[in-house]
Amino acid sequence: MSAVTVDDITVLPRIPEPDPILARQRPVTSVTSAPKGYEGEGFPVRRAFAGVDLADLDPFIHLDQMGEVEYAPGAPKGTPWHPHRGFETVTYMIDGTFEHADSNGGGGVITNGDTQWMTAGAGILHIEKPPEWLVASGGLFHGFQLWVNLPAAQKFSPPRYQDIRASAVALVSSPDGGALVRVIAGELAGHAGPGSTYSPMTLIHATLSPGARLSLPWRADYNALAYVMVGQGTVGDAGAARGGGSGGGNHAFGAEAIPVQTGQLAVFGVGDAITISALPIGRQESRSPNLDVLILGGRPIGEPVAWMGPFVMNTRAELMQAVADYHAGRLGAIPAIHGAPTTLQER
Repeated sequence: MSAVTVDDITVLPRIPEPDPILARQRPVTSVTSAPKGYEGEGFPVRRAFAGVDLADLDPFIHLDQMGEVEYAPGAPKGTPWHPHRGFETVTYMIDGTFEHADSNGGGGVITNGDTQWMTAGAGILHIEKPPEWLVASGGLFHGFQLWVNLPAAQKFSPPRYQDIRASAVALVSSPDGGALVRVIAGELAGHAGPGSTYSPMTLIHATLSPGARLSLPWRADYNALAYVMVGQGTVGDAGAARGGGSGGGNHAFGAEAIPVQTGQLAVFGVGDAITISALPIGRQESRSPNLDVLILGGRPIGEPVAWMGPFVMNTRAELMQAVADYHAGRLGAIPAIHGAPTTLQER
């Protein structure tokens, strides 16, 4: 797994361990397994949020793990031009290359560790696809796309595009150096990521060495989710207080460290600290000895959600208006020459 890494993790700032007396460890309220499917023109995905109540995900709507797949020559696929309104799409590339273009003039190429953050807002058309050279050669493809809801007051914000380079991501480590933490957006223990968000949130990618334990301070007014990209470990802490709901009809585990593995999402209950641990080397898959986890949380918006395909609004009437505006061409036009590069640019 590529993304951004360091040669010597010991030189990074350390995340302080949450106070074992004062910090309330969040219990795990549910663990769900992501079903597999296909998106766009046929690239494989895992639907990370499937089976989880939207109330437990708020302010997030949707999360796809794209790949991990090794494409043969001619096989890489993307999405056709399509509309969005009312939310933000965040595409985080771990391995491989993806290019973006939109009707607002945004565009770029992302590769290992880069992120493209598109605010659809009032409405936009966009396309995401592998560059032509990658289609010809084939290659590894692995990434994520997250949908972040916008509150009613910001659903008609002007569209914008953020090109976030891997080199801009804040890098920190656990106190013992056993875990590398990449802060993509939001703030963690005083370390801020480069992503600019409308909905207050934190998005991080953590890599835990075999046997490592990562305990993070977490804002009490945010929800907390952890999705396992690859590896095996546990979520929660045996000393956690009981609390939280059951998320999507699953059991509330309470004060336990719960096993998790590749393709599973853990939802945490209330508190101000979360703990994740990796199983030791003998219990990890030899091809992927580390535990890689996408950890995210945000301040719940607490508004009604009306969701239909590429539109996320508050009411059905707003959805119908979005469809009408799209067909009337009011969400933008596909540019004749979109100008998106098809080769990686110098950093």
